[in-house]
Amino acid sequence: MARNREGLVLLVDVGPAMHSVLPDVEKTCSILMQKKLIYNKFDDVGIVVFGTQETENELARDIGGYDNIWVLRDIKVVDEHVVGRVKQLPRGSVAGDFLDALIVGMDMLIKKYGAAERGKKRLCLITNAACPTKDPFEGTKDEQVSAIAAKMAAEGIKMESIVMKADTSSVDVDEKIIEENDHLLSLLSTNAIAKTVYVESPLSLLGSLKTRRVAPVTLFRGDLEINPSMKIKVWVYKKVAEERLPTLQMYSDKAPPSDKFAKHEVKIDYDYKATEETSEVLAPEERIKGFRYGPHVIPISPDEMETLKFKTEKGMKLLGFTDASNILRHYYMKDVNIVVPDSSKEKSVIAVSAIAREMKQSNKVAIVRCVWRNGQGNVVVGVLTPNVSERDDTPDSFYFNVLPFAEDIREFPFPSFSRFPTSWKPDEQQQAVADNLVKMLDLAPSPKEEVLKPELTPNPVLQRFYEYLELKSRSTDAALPPMDEAFKRIMEQDPELSSNTKSIMDTFRGSFEVKENPKLRKASKRMLRDKPSGSDDEDNRMITYNANENNVDTVGDANPVQDFEAMISRRDGNDWINKAISELKKRIVKLVEDSTTDEGGDKALECLLALRKACVLEQEPKQFNEFLNHLHELCQERKLSHFLEHFTSKKITMIPKSEAPDSDVPDEEAGDFTVKQEPKLES
Repeated sequence: MARNREGLVLLVDVGPAMHSVLPDVEKTCSILMQKKLIYNKFDDVGIVVFGTQETENELARDIGGYDNIWVLRDIKVVDEHVVGRVKQLPRGSVAGDFLDALIVGMDMLIKKYGAAERGKKRLCLITNAACPTKDPFEGTKDEQVSAIAAKMAAEGIKMESIVMKADTSSVDVDEKIIEENDHLLSLLSTNAIAKTVYVESPLSLLGSLKTRRVAPVTLFRGDLEINPSMKIKVWVYKKVAEERLPTLQMYSDKAPPSDKFAKHEVKIDYDYKATEETSEVLAPEERIKGFRYGPHVIPISPDEMETLKFKTEKGMKLLGFTDASNILRHYYMKDVNIVVPDSSKEKSVIAVSAIAREMKQSNKVAIVRCVWRNGQGNVVVGVLTPNVSERDDTPDSFYFNVLPFAEDIREFPFPSFSRFPTSWKPDEQQQAVADNLVKMLDLAPSPKEEVLKPELTPNPVLQRFYEYLELKSRSTDAALPPMDEAFKRIMEQDPELSSNTKSIMDTFRGSFEVKENPKLRKASKRMLRDKPSGSDDEDNRMITYNANENNVDTVGDANPVQDFEAMISRRDGNDWINKAISELKKRIVKLVEDSTTDEGGDKALECLLALRKACVLEQEPKQFNEFLNHLHELCQERKLSHFLEHFTSKKITMIPKSEAPDSDVPDEEAGDFTVKQEPKLES
């Protein structure tokens, strides 16, 4: 077997108890075959089903027994036909014995490869473990399983078991049988290179089978330097890395159809010219890189670039320890690596274990400086988080995350929620409704399986691509199929969960007043002012900035509120806020003085409310409070009783300290200050 080649035997339970989930099993197995055709096209695959009326396997022919086990496909190189084969698994009619099927699959691997190819032979068992296993001819079942596990370990055969949890409330399910089978599978996991995954939903089944085999390759092998006199031998591997779509290659159809060995490759060459008009091509030695510096372009030669490179020395050096609470989650960058001790160095294993356990007990993390290879052009500073193993046969280790430098952090200041008025914050009833919504939409309700666990949730984009690629391989005119229902549950809220929480949703919706946001007269967009990150300037926050060049510079008669909002949103000068407030004050006074009808009073009141809201957001409470006093006095002097009635109906108050910290009006005084209505004079 080649170095990166794997021999896999699928052991699939097709008995009556599995019929309801077999469509999902077929889908999972077909995705596995599709990915092998893309990434591991030289792998070998065999298929064994058990629980069938038919018996077709070599052990049954040679020594007898091993009934109801059918070898659908002998071990051979994966091809397009195997995808279609796993999509049409037979439906069995008898209960299957997974131990017999396991022995048949193991026998196939041993006869095919012998004991030479250790670690490249794999068994994958898919069952619900709800059917009884036969008693052995001699000894107990535990002894039989231990013997199987010892043989698998001796032959270097790995195994993974995917168990669909059966509904124990069904009359056809015997809990004692399930408990016994779970015990037998746990014995395999303990005594052999095997693991068992329990799943409840079709979605978890799709993600439970590791469809792509990635060989463990070290990023670093060297010393973790505690100090110059103490170094620990460690290896670093990738723990979590984003899986991307396969690389798309350019394909040429210019090769003759008769040439069976044509590679159809496309080669690209670039020519560099001084100008578009000239035909003279510049040689590599006539070109040089340039970097902009102000209005100039500064040329820097390759030799200078090489000299500028930071000269680093391979290794990991401990800089110190800090409380875990000091390293915020959003500081983590890039992929996650795992740092393990060199298993051949007993003292390294003990040292890593001692440090990791003390770090976990004291809630500390380590800050380290890392250079993964000699000649690396950059230095990485990262954090080591302890990973204390729960298994005796697995050493303790660290998780490594890259930390940002100051240049990597993006600071975007936003207005504090404390600046918002009390009316903008949820009351106790609204908060209770929101709390109930969060509880009802829990994705990990006890005792059910957690929904969307990362290790059991496949990427729907990748799965859809593999499915369509397989269709295109059979027909170039294949149409894009509809989105699978199982994958929809990854991207959309579970319909069952939504239906169960409909009343909660309705209550939540009814607890919050939703109004249509009126469109401004001119198009605007959300953007940040072009100021240095971390500036203390009060205006350095998210604002509404008018993108139109014809900015409003005065509050007109037709649409005073819209004009005011446009003016106060401008940030091309420092005086627009004060100018906008001053303009709207004048407009309000004019509207009050000229108002003889309710319509005029409504418009003035609308402007006054807009002014109050803006003064709260822009932290200008003093201007509004003084103006409100002035307006009140004006109405009393002019005997504008009709406008005072509008004040009374809306209970307009001054801006208190709770709404704007810069206000000098206590909350109790602001609440008591409601513009009072003047008594009407009798004629």
